[in-house]
Amino acid sequence: MKRINILTLLAVVVLYTTSCNMDLYPEDQLSTATFFTSETALHEYSNYFYRMMPDPETMYAEEGEHFLAPVPSDLVRGIRDIHSGEAYWKKDAWRNLRKINYLLANAGQCDNADARDHYRGVAYFFRAYFYFDMLRHFGAVPWYDQPINADDTEALNRPRDSREVVIRHIITDLDSAFVLLPDMHTPYEVNAWTALALKSRACLFEGTFRKYHAGTTFNGGSDIYSEQLPWDDLLKQAADASLKLMQEGGYSLYTTGTEPYRDLFATTVPRDEEVIWARSYSKDLDIKHNAQAWSVARQTGFTKRHADLYLMTDGSRFTDQSGFATMTYLDVFANRDPRMAQTMHGPGYIQKGAEKSYAVNLQMSVTGYKYIKYIMESTYNNWGGSVTSIPIFRLAEVYLNYAEAKAELGSLTQADLDMSVNRLRDRVGMPHLSLSDANANPDLSMTTAGGYGFASPVLQSHPNKGVLLEIRRERMVETPLEGLHLWDVLRWREGQLFTLDRRGLYFPGEGKYDLTGDGKANILLSPIKKSGGIGVTCLVFDQDIILSEGTSGNMVAYKDMVMQWNEQRDYLWPIPVTDRTMTLGALKQNPGWIDNIDF
Repeated sequence: MKRINILTLLAVVVLYTTSCNMDLYPEDQLSTATFFTSETALHEYSNYFYRMMPDPETMYAEEGEHFLAPVPSDLVRGIRDIHSGEAYWKKDAWRNLRKINYLLANAGQCDNADARDHYRGVAYFFRAYFYFDMLRHFGAVPWYDQPINADDTEALNRPRDSREVVIRHIITDLDSAFVLLPDMHTPYEVNAWTALALKSRACLFEGTFRKYHAGTTFNGGSDIYSEQLPWDDLLKQAADASLKLMQEGGYSLYTTGTEPYRDLFATTVPRDEEVIWARSYSKDLDIKHNAQAWSVARQTGFTKRHADLYLMTDGSRFTDQSGFATMTYLDVFANRDPRMAQTMHGPGYIQKGAEKSYAVNLQMSVTGYKYIKYIMESTYNNWGGSVTSIPIFRLAEVYLNYAEAKAELGSLTQADLDMSVNRLRDRVGMPHLSLSDANANPDLSMTTAGGYGFASPVLQSHPNKGVLLEIRRERMVETPLEGLHLWDVLRWREGQLFTLDRRGLYFPGEGKYDLTGDGKANILLSPIKKSGGIGVTCLVFDQDIILSEGTSGNMVAYKDMVMQWNEQRDYLWPIPVTDRTMTLGALKQNPGWIDNIDF
């Protein structure tokens, strides 16, 4: 089968994902007897599907309590309203599904069997990708495997299928895609391994969602579905898909250079030994994003809660250190897991292409823990100037999915950890995780409100509690800003994390501080504006920097803003009112959402 020039595909895919006029081939104007007869037509038509790739901002600016945007979203604040589902249950989303089903219904017109199978595989993958996104947002949704016409009122007005029906179809589609797609490493195109990576992610999500939400109304998706769903079967499938990709996919962790973790993300070309699927950008084609500007020019930052997760270089816990809660900047970064300084702006940080370090800009951070992931040379600092590749699936996540699924099932062995989590630790020179030691000595700081705050009763009573906490730690320090954490919080039933304080670096009081480690002061904290000397920036309390105790304490984000979370409602988005009305109530509303429609 003819292969597609990768640069051509890059241009086509990104143009498709940024164009406002996507309907280059309206189905009502196509002659299926002639249009779908060639490989070229199938290729051009299926390129439309790549517009479904995630917006990079949902990754480098991902929502959650571990990383903070200048202004928190309504979801994180717990103040979504009944209209919040409209952004995801929209005409364009369902139009994507119709186009996918249209190709599947008509690909048989092509006489080239290889091309026909390949693009059916592409369509199966994207249908699964579409439905997995809908499942995460809404739970139960109507499953359509045929293009629906505008006058097909029966199909358009049908109720939702259960979560079980939807996830079973997702798995079937991904199994079909795996068989039909090539097993080549093509990070810009979906391939067999992309399908397997999505199966790993989807089965882990749904299996743990069902396990941690057992006995709640969220499990069935609406009040008309009362079935109890088998979480363990899904976790077995997650583990099996992960293991198959690990053993047969031919991928390996990127380990080149002295900072391989940092360099994995600071590149315009995906590191395809590890990256399975990625969004790529181009300076020449003027196709860019804002990852670098978000770090440099917006008030963002990781929380102290997240920063405290990184272990010491000897494998011991930072939160076991004496006085860890009041350590200042230089001490916080000393002797930590190398991923911390390759993810955050720490002492001695040198931007790509620069020759010397510079102090973190506390006025451009709500916590002081600014991110450097995805950051390249300063020429890309401008708004809309980033061209770094954004991984969507990579081998590291598959390792973590495998370990978590096995731990949740109670079948995790030390050999499992050695072929997954410990390979990630090997990349950065960290000591191995021991199954027996982790379970014998769980990190209780991760299960208190003063620590990380995990509170689920399912976790607290789990026989593998200790190692599950360590796997979660590994997941959070390995994959921040990759669009995974929000969904992890929701599937683990830990939405209450969003209500906890957002705090950052600690400062004991007024005075000068060294933020580079060169022995010279960079900032002066003061109750009034005054000169701190050459090279010293004065920051005034409650104006330039907000500390928890006024003139001392931790940096505070969103001061006086109340965060809330409704455990009986907020794990799913509401079904839009207009769609409920048009179906005369066939679409039941999600639990806890009151739309005052009498259906």
